[in-house]
Amino acid sequence: MAVSRRRLLAGTGALGAGIAFSGAVEQLFAGGADAEPIGGRDGYGPLVPDPKGVLDLPSGFEYRVLSREGEPLRSGEGPVPSHADGMSTFPGSGGGTWLVRNHENRRDAEHRVPPVEGLTYDPEGLGGCTALEVDGAGRVRTERVAIAGTAVNCAGGPTPWHTWLTCEETEDRAGTDGYTKDHGFVFEVDPYRPDRTVPEPLAAMGRFQHEAVAVDPRDGAVYETEDAFDKPFGLFYRFLPVKPKGGAGSLRAGGRLEALRVPGVPDLSVVQKPGTVFDRVEWVAVPDPLARETPIRFQDFGTGGITHAQKLEGCYWGGDRVYFVSSYARTKEGSGADHFGQVWSYEPSRRRLALVIVFGPDTDVEAPGDSPDNICLAPQGGLMVCEDGGGAQHVYGVTRRRRVYPLARNRQNIGTDGKPEWGEFAGVTFARDRRTTMFVNVYEPGTTFAITGPWDRR
Repeated sequence: MAVSRRRLLAGTGALGAGIAFSGAVEQLFAGGADAEPIGGRDGYGPLVPDPKGVLDLPSGFEYRVLSREGEPLRSGEGPVPSHADGMSTFPGSGGGTWLVRNHENRRDAEHRVPPVEGLTYDPEGLGGCTALEVDGAGRVRTERVAIAGTAVNCAGGPTPWHTWLTCEETEDRAGTDGYTKDHGFVFEVDPYRPDRTVPEPLAAMGRFQHEAVAVDPRDGAVYETEDAFDKPFGLFYRFLPVKPKGGAGSLRAGGRLEALRVPGVPDLSVVQKPGTVFDRVEWVAVPDPLARETPIRFQDFGTGGITHAQKLEGCYWGGDRVYFVSSYARTKEGSGADHFGQVWSYEPSRRRLALVIVFGPDTDVEAPGDSPDNICLAPQGGLMVCEDGGGAQHVYGVTRRRRVYPLARNRQNIGTDGKPEWGEFAGVTFARDRRTTMFVNVYEPGTTFAITGPWDRR
């Protein structure tokens, strides 16, 4: 059943898992429906209008702008690229933090990721990643290109060995749109040392419209989402590396790419009841991971077909399972049913898939809570979700009472006074620094924020 944007319901059958954040975090929705939520009944209270017109936050919270597109990179390599998207944190020295930030640049990007010798895959690719080092006081020490010459770098995910997997959300081939090489791959980025980043694709992980990945730290399996908004919709993938113990560069050794099949369910959108569980789902080998002749989602998976879902986006690993997001589904675009966002979980040890959350429609586009995109776990428990819908754009949380509440609102109007528009949030992530800091991007204008405040306040 779908629910309003201001309240979220979740079936108890899917909520018993412990979810790890930096090795230790409370259970998501721990304690059941009557547990006290973090930040009080409705989060941290109402958002306070920012007199600077940049970012609205609850009382007691503060933001710092770390980086804005068009400003000079501290490395002197060029301007900060456009379209800040997926991002993750890595531990730095002296209580500091490293950030690796995607730039989802297409051909029309105002500021490309500057090509750097030894870090550029395709000179005609305008996307890539930048890396920032932030000290314990929240000041930016370093900002530089981490990889260049890729295209439409949307999201990705961190590895247990402290590298970043950046994903291209495109299937363009060499000769298309000016590109000199095929695109649609995953690349591994070292946040600490650029000389350890190899600007070559992890081809065995597939060539498709990648969105995000999450790595099982126990066996190195990589789960991947495919963001396809038109039919046939995207797939949920599992990559089994030949070097399961992992380590930097280990994924380059290859592996087996598979796609999820839920018997009798060709489209995940038709599942509407939170708590629905599918036992013993199947994984089917992808016939041609490089999509030499046919995009993967069009390929023949044999008897039983394969399971699709519209707009598969955020993906993260927690505890003993992987969580992934379907941002929305629309029957008018070919989905089997309508919804305004789902969160699924897959438990590998039991081969069990469960629908954890369903968001629902609401007429108030100023209220938060539909079209979830990038997603992460808060260190205090619960979820933080980037909104990518219509109207106002928020980072919102989900309390242990399963309530949706706003944590931040983007006030940077990229439209007009008469028809205002606000860029989506992306790349929400936390650092276990001295203060607990949430980092998040605004896609347009590309801006990276550090947010601190009374996270433990009830």
